[in-house]
Amino acid sequence: MNNFTWQCPTRLVFGKGTLSETGKQVKEFGGTRALLIYGGGSVKKNGIYDKVTASLRENGVYFVELPGVQPNPRASLVEVGAKMVRDDKLDFVLALGGGSVIDTAK
Repeated sequence: MNNFTWQCPTRLVFGKGTLSETGKQVKEFGGTRALLIYGGGSVKKNGIYDKVTASLRENGVYFVELPGVQPNPRASLVEVGAKMVRDDKLDFVLALGGGSVIDTAK
């Protein structure tokens, strides 16, 4: 086995007014091209999607979407996301949702 070091910086941001900071947060990590992952649509119904995508646009962050994450996420959707990252040369993964969305993004 080869020796290696792996670091996976993760930042979870919660709180009032933080959605409008999303684009800024992505850029602080060096992200310019993001994969936006979310579930069945509640983020669209409650307005979170609009606030986050507006922030990404305002900060010049290009993004593509991977919607439809289900509870107990499937590896097949993760594979679709990985292909999107490769094909679109994305440099950031943004999970917009709860546990299954975060698991898919990991």
